[in-house]
Amino acid sequence: MTSRTTDHALERLLDAGRARAAATDLEHARLWEALAAATEGGKRFRPALVTAAHDAFGGTCAAAAMEVGAAVELLHTAFVIHDDVIDGDDLRRGRLNVSGTYHAQALAEGASPDEARELGRTAGILAGDLALAASIRAVATCGAATDVVHRLLDLFDAALHTTASGELADVRLSLDLATASLPESLTMEEQKTGAYSFALPMQAGAVLAGADDGTVRQLGEAGLMLGIAFQLVDDLLGVFGDPDQTGKSATSDLRTRKQTPLLAHARSASEWDELRRYVGRELTADELTEARRLLTVSGSRRFVEELAESHLRGARAILEQLGISADLVSALIIGPPILELTKEVAA
Repeated sequence: MTSRTTDHALERLLDAGRARAAATDLEHARLWEALAAATEGGKRFRPALVTAAHDAFGGTCAAAAMEVGAAVELLHTAFVIHDDVIDGDDLRRGRLNVSGTYHAQALAEGASPDEARELGRTAGILAGDLALAASIRAVATCGAATDVVHRLLDLFDAALHTTASGELADVRLSLDLATASLPESLTMEEQKTGAYSFALPMQAGAVLAGADDGTVRQLGEAGLMLGIAFQLVDDLLGVFGDPDQTGKSATSDLRTRKQTPLLAHARSASEWDELRRYVGRELTADELTEARRLLTVSGSRRFVEELAESHLRGARAILEQLGISADLVSALIIGPPILELTKEVAA
């Protein structure tokens, strides 16, 4: 099963939304187009995880797997749009996101900066809500047996609650009212990313293939480990990455005081008294270079790299225990393996 077929399923969902939006009014249709644009440019590894897990367990519900894969991608789109609103970011993957598009258009039409910002936030919230509703509807109408659909909806519901908890914890910890411990930071990342990006798609694919509850539970454990590894690498790229290649800011995490494991470890290092001056504000290029140096000499960068590698090994062990080959594990991750990404960051 190819990602192209999943892309076709996603396009059908987007076209259905276009028709509903056009029947509402032209401005709403414009909002839906901004939502559709937000689905472009991703790696599509979440839908691929659904179909790969479905196939690995001998599933025969290919059409339903494609629909559920598209639903997971729409769920991801909803979270991404809302996350950008929460973080106050106008860019995603190196271009204007939904909020940024509406913000820029409002400014061009003569709105004040505050008015334009408010319109951008509003558009982002509404577009994310629409993507979320479309995702759940796609699961409910995927064509699988009724009992399977109920199991899938339970998985999606649990992922929604877990991810919302992780997002709230992310913002709460960023207030810096109390020092975030490493376990707190890891739990936040597990909830915010692992639950819906890795555990959900693999479990959904297995449920569609008729896997038993024990197998689905183990896939959830492996998915959370993969999610933590993925997020740890993302944290590294969020400071050490090249924005032209990653499509994300290299200063946003420091500016917003994201309590990532990278910063949680750095707080315990002797370099923290110097490093803390570069947290919670905009940084110049020279200041970012110095912050990177301090995060490196403190051992925090290497600590996070090793932590990512450890979680990746744990996930692979569980998946191989379930009879999924190492080659398929690499296919499930999609794109450059996480270990290669950590090497790129360390270079």
